[in-house]
Amino acid sequence: MSLAQPEPPANSAHDVVIVGGGHNGLTAAAYLARAGLDVLLLERDDHLGGAAVSAQAFEGVDARLSRYSYLVSLLPQRIIDDLGLDLSLVRRRFSSYTPDPANPERGLLVDNEADAVASRAAFDRVGAAGDADAWEAFYAETARLAARVFPTLTEPLPTRDEMRALIGDQAWTAFVERPLGETVDTRFANDLVRGVVATDGLIGTFTALDDPSLDANRCFLYHVIGGGTGDWDVPVGGMGAVSGELARAAREAGARLVTGAEVTAVDPSGRVSYQLAGETLTATAGTVLANVAPAVLDRLVESGEPDATAVPPTVRERLRALHAPEGAQVKVNLLLTRLPRLRDAEVAPEQAFAGTFHINELATQLDAAFATAARGGIPSPLPCEIYCHTLSDPSILSPELAANGAHTLTVFGLHVPHRLLERHPNDELRELLQQAVLDSLDSVLAEPIEHVIMRDATGRPCIETKTTLDLEAALRMPGGNIFHGPLSWPWAEPGAPRTTPAERWGVATRHPAVLICGSGAVRGGAVSGLGGHNAAMAVLEARSAG
Repeated sequence: MSLAQPEPPANSAHDVVIVGGGHNGLTAAAYLARAGLDVLLLERDDHLGGAAVSAQAFEGVDARLSRYSYLVSLLPQRIIDDLGLDLSLVRRRFSSYTPDPANPERGLLVDNEADAVASRAAFDRVGAAGDADAWEAFYAETARLAARVFPTLTEPLPTRDEMRALIGDQAWTAFVERPLGETVDTRFANDLVRGVVATDGLIGTFTALDDPSLDANRCFLYHVIGGGTGDWDVPVGGMGAVSGELARAAREAGARLVTGAEVTAVDPSGRVSYQLAGETLTATAGTVLANVAPAVLDRLVESGEPDATAVPPTVRERLRALHAPEGAQVKVNLLLTRLPRLRDAEVAPEQAFAGTFHINELATQLDAAFATAARGGIPSPLPCEIYCHTLSDPSILSPELAANGAHTLTVFGLHVPHRLLERHPNDELRELLQQAVLDSLDSVLAEPIEHVIMRDATGRPCIETKTTLDLEAALRMPGGNIFHGPLSWPWAEPGAPRTTPAERWGVATRHPAVLICGSGAVRGGAVSGLGGHNAAMAVLEARSAG
């Protein structure tokens, strides 16, 4: 998605300058340019899309993998329709497959098209027949929750009391007030079933299920409300297709999208300094939208403030370390010659890998993994979630690879926090985590996964591992936190100011002319476009009122 556009003049003035060309920045640019505003977007990389990109990860192999983010759930149809995005999202028939770690010859296959008898039989296979009805009731409840909460995400923030009235007291107590682990333990008896449910509260979040901070609850909520249904869909063409359409919409609306432009400072007055082709340039605007993590924005603003030297650099770095966001995952991309065989003879690999494949994620294993990582160790076995893009969308492969039965696997390892880097250099940690992922896979497969990993043009295995530090370096996500920081509840807490449009839309910072338009906004996180949409709405509302 490189764009050859005229470079802006050395000192340019605009209505809006957007810092960062991830999918949220592109969403904001498209909305604002369509409204007739002069929009300049600055992206430090030579391409757009941020974490929502596709890439040829392996030398000489014609496969474009969703390198970082990989599924779509929270992107509202409203944004797709408003911006005229030509996107195709594939609904997955199978929700999940979870082999029993104690006996991988059996597992729980959740088929969205199964009737009541078949569904009950699937639970009975893993000794969880008593949880079949509880499962149906639980996810009917989350579906009602999704139908009520999701439409509010593209509107000004409701208050906490308004959202409670909308959700209802029973669901509010279960999902907002009680720790997630307590709710799961109350509803389900089986360890495997509890783990499958609980993982939605832990992806990218380092916390215990019973932690009173309710971090797991917020993570869980965002995982079950997407689209008003909670479904997670496969983007045809990969995540790059999503960002590509947003870039097209923004460009055709008249926004100027400049790549290779690294922002070095943001003055709260609306002046942005950046480097482009070795030259220092300045752009000014009535509003600056920051499609970067709040912690990154703080550093940019600090660099742009005249009194930035008032606090000694060593003190600033110490304060940052104390409050830095922390990611807690490892991402592994693999390209396979074929799908591996399972120990479970009753489930075909094409079924098991078509949804989310849970490995070593019993509730007790998740608890043990968190305890190990909290002590500075690498969990063994490592809890993992896996999905296969190419079973739903083979278009990311060349015709030859697809015809030969090749497939991609995306593995997301849980409970590997950024703090592990205090004990291991990044290169060493990357190797350790990659091996932990392979070992976890091997524990439930009928053959070693390495037997089916493809080789690239140089003979190297087609496996790519990204630690939290790798994400921080590539995407400027502090601590490798995929949500840009702690997730927020999707409403305004009591006492929160709601005077300005930015406050009402959940995108305000302490600087009136600078708004957050990325995942760090209230209701940000994942590939949703919500941060960009809501920041754009705040800008347009302010201009209308002014």
